[in-house]
Amino acid sequence: MPVFRLVDEPLFPAPELAEPDGLLAVGGDLSPVRLLTAYAQGIFPWYAEGEPVLWWSPDPRMVLHIDEFRVSRSLRKTLAQAAASTRLELWLDRDFEAVMRACAGPSAASASSSRAAIPASSVASRSSAACASW
Repeated sequence: MPVFRLVDEPLFPAPELAEPDGLLAVGGDLSPVRLLTAYAQGIFPWYAEGEPVLWWSPDPRMVLHIDEFRVSRSLRKTLAQAAASTRLELWLDRDFEAVMRACAGPSAASASSSRAAIPASSVASRSSAACASW
């Protein structure tokens, strides 16, 4: 399948048209409108600094609908044990910008220069941010 080149309008091809590795499109900007449009379709930016923005939509992908999420007994037990041992911290809607910057940077286990870029201007249009650390 072809990799699509994005134009000025914040439109994306259908995610089903992505390459087998998930690459869907190249180009465009990281404006809040484009990011929200992308995220709503399960598309996200991931690229190396100094390179064109690459847009990905891997299949399968996961969308976690909080209102439909049910915690199993074994997960509840694991979470209770982790919380009791102070190994787990869970925050909701605390410092969205810092969470996005941390997620955009390379992980501690990776020396890769690839990163997802999240502009600070997108903070104004967030719905919620969560971070769990073990």
